[in-house]
Amino acid sequence: FLLVQPAMAQDDERTAGAPQQTEVQSASETYRQLNLFGDVFERVKSQYVDEVSDETMIKNAINGMLTSLDPHSAYLDEKDFADMQVQTRGEFGGLGIEVTQEEGLIKVVSPIDDTPAFRAGVQAGDYITHLDGEPIMGVPLNDAVEKMRGQVGTPIELTIRRIDATEPIKLTLTRDIIKIQSVKSDVFEDKIGYIRITTFNQNTESGLKKAVDDITAQLGEKLVGYVVDLRNNPGGLLDQAIAVSD
Repeated sequence: FLLVQPAMAQDDERTAGAPQQTEVQSASETYRQLNLFGDVFERVKSQYVDEVSDETMIKNAINGMLTSLDPHSAYLDEKDFADMQVQTRGEFGGLGIEVTQEEGLIKVVSPIDDTPAFRAGVQAGDYITHLDGEPIMGVPLNDAVEKMRGQVGTPIELTIRRIDATEPIKLTLTRDIIKIQSVKSDVFEDKIGYIRITTFNQNTESGLKKAVDDITAQLGEKLVGYVVDLRNNPGGLLDQAIAVSD
């Protein structure tokens, strides 16, 4: 347990109304806070009970700074960025679950259609508490996702808490290649085009254009409009979301 008390700042009424001095004071305060961070860093490095690498401390400090802003800000190192690129390409190995982290718990945003998770009955809003019997509460989201991924054909047991279930639910899933078809379409009442967008990956814009062309060719002049279904869409690539909006 380490306690570091920052030096107290002193007010100076003589600087009131002086913009240049205010800017200098602001910069000075920034450097003072950075010096405080450096002091804590060195104290942990020299006095903490276990040895912690500089890389780990810096990465965790950056993550703490960003995650305190909002739930969607995070730092991606080289490996995390590569994992994100795999997912946004629309094909990866795993269970087929879009997840987020909520108060230390892994929460299912949506199971992906026609995947092991979808077929096993995993539902949006489920909380995953254990993987192969090991608790994952408080485990970083990326680490939990990494545990769920693995060699195609290998099994993994999920323990799930569901709001309307009195007991934990245990499901054994077999990992598979997950190919995300981000756009699906149908026709209702011979006049309405239905387009479901399940995620925004690099194939979403082209998939949407194809869906529109297919529906137009099928209905012709009978087409009166479209229903675009974004339910349980967890997001994805910003440029694809913009392209869909356009």
